[in-house]
Amino acid sequence: MGIENIQFESGYMVLVKDQGPSVRVPMTELLRAADIPTGLTYLQVGAVTTLANLVVVLVRTLIDRDILDESFLEDGDIDINTIVQAIEEMGGSYEEPDLSVT
Repeated sequence: MGIENIQFESGYMVLVKDQGPSVRVPMTELLRAADIPTGLTYLQVGAVTTLANLVVVLVRTLIDRDILDESFLEDGDIDINTIVQAIEEMGGSYEEPDLSVT
């Protein structure tokens, strides 16, 4: 008799056996508060977006002043599209950076 599948329901991990009834294991038996990482709070998420937008302002200003071009790292391994994608994944906007987000 083995486990055929593992499913997740709100608050439970469900072990689906190939024979017999499924077993519901409460997540409280698997996780403790000490197991959950701390550090980034809900209030700090907005600050990550603001930081991303500050990077946009810096990069765009340096490009406009001909200090940077649109390739980055020593050998141009990263281009502006990669930078824009990373900024947008952090909630920022390359086209319209908003520094009032907190």
